[in-house]
Amino acid sequence: MTVHDVARLLPSVADLRDLCRSLAMLDAILSPDWEGRYYSFDAGWADGEEMASMRNGSGDEYSVVFSAAGAYVRGFDHESPMSPYGNDDEPWPGVIDDVPEVFGPFVEEPAFTDEDGVPVVTVCLWRERTDDRWQHGVIDFPDGHADPDGAAGLFELLADRSPEAYRRFAEDHYEVSVDLEAVRAVYALRPLSRELVSSLNPELTLADLAEDIVEIGYPTE
Repeated sequence: MTVHDVARLLPSVADLRDLCRSLAMLDAILSPDWEGRYYSFDAGWADGEEMASMRNGSGDEYSVVFSAAGAYVRGFDHESPMSPYGNDDEPWPGVIDDVPEVFGPFVEEPAFTDEDGVPVVTVCLWRERTDDRWQHGVIDFPDGHADPDGAAGLFELLADRSPEAYRRFAEDHYEVSVDLEAVRAVYALRPLSRELVSSLNPELTLADLAEDIVEIGYPTE
């Protein structure tokens, strides 16, 4: 899988935003300690902008910025042969060369670059408000790699949007049993209830999640 496949599999911007909020809410319930979470969502990241993010704790990460212009997706696989750190500290040719001007500030966003201003990126997609599909650059991928840009590993739960896929991930990562019906409820963005939270994490209360609910922008009754 490469960025080409992810571009075909991603849903609309609105549906992707909903999915990202669901992932963040589920992780907030299963991992009350923010440092241990994979998925996060900041509904107040910047004026008029929201950001979904993933970090696996091993150096791989992605960010999705939602704005009035559309959505910008940046991913980084630290073991990818397309890493800028194996390419003279330059992004792999084509990865960000064609990013539209409206998303240009995100390419140079300090949160997405290193201390020397190098964009930390191996895969990039974008979709303007008027686009009918996700876009990406023209890239000559290195030979001999099944996942050259890291897209398969980075965006697995964005490409496979089934609740079953999240349950498999969560049971493996958090080493707990996960209620599939509860996952389905959160994927449907149903307002949280005491019973729903307890079915996912009996040690957590709805009140414990108050700050996370606001930060994520998860629907409430």
